[in-house]
Amino acid sequence: MLTDSHAHLDDPAFDTDREQLVPRARAAGVTQIITVGTDVEGSKRACDLAAANDGVWASIGCHPHEADKYMDDLSGLRDLAKRPKVVAIGETGLDYAKKFSSIDNQKKLFRAHLKLAGEAGLPVVIHCRDAHDDVRAILREQPARGVIHCFSGNARDAAAYLELGFVLSIAGPVTFSNANGLRAAVKDVPKDRLLVETDCPYLTPVPHRGKRNEPAYVRHTAEAVAALLGVSLEAFAETTSTTARELFRL
Repeated sequence: MLTDSHAHLDDPAFDTDREQLVPRARAAGVTQIITVGTDVEGSKRACDLAAANDGVWASIGCHPHEADKYMDDLSGLRDLAKRPKVVAIGETGLDYAKKFSSIDNQKKLFRAHLKLAGEAGLPVVIHCRDAHDDVRAILREQPARGVIHCFSGNARDAAAYLELGFVLSIAGPVTFSNANGLRAAVKDVPKDRLLVETDCPYLTPVPHRGKRNEPAYVRHTAEAVAALLGVSLEAFAETTSTTARELFRL
């Protein structure tokens, strides 16, 4: 029983075979999938996909790349937050690697998501690239519960997020040969504070690196992390799926 804690099933990369993704995931032992919106329209699609598929739930949000468009206006998400299979707010956060939107607007949008999550009683799904100090500073101002998606920090970052009460979700890069720093950080995280994800169609793990990613491939990421922690895949899958059920109240 594996959980893909972060997928983008509405992505155009899946237009030709979207209906086959969930069956293929189940065949690989993936029984829970969180599909994540990155803008208002994508969040609507995520909700529709969750409604149409057993074992799929939705997270709604506007990616930090969209901050110049939305700023702090999340009115388009408020009604969606009431839908029965919406289990989280996001992805949201800060991205200083590409800066497709201004930092000021990213911070406004991030704070607006945290406010909405508090109002809705939902966890937040946080995107962070090259912005760990600022993400944590905002989380100290506006406490929340949730997950750091596609964790890419070091051991210091991991410890700081754990102290704030967050869980860390590990994606395909942990299988890459150049990810020694990430693997070192993951080894020190308690098993029950970890999730695994695909972030599909992106970040495809070895041995499928270079191809389109999909929920079935989260098994390879789980195998890699389980090996790091010295536990069986079955035990790790059970622990991470339990953590996902408790965090997202599945």
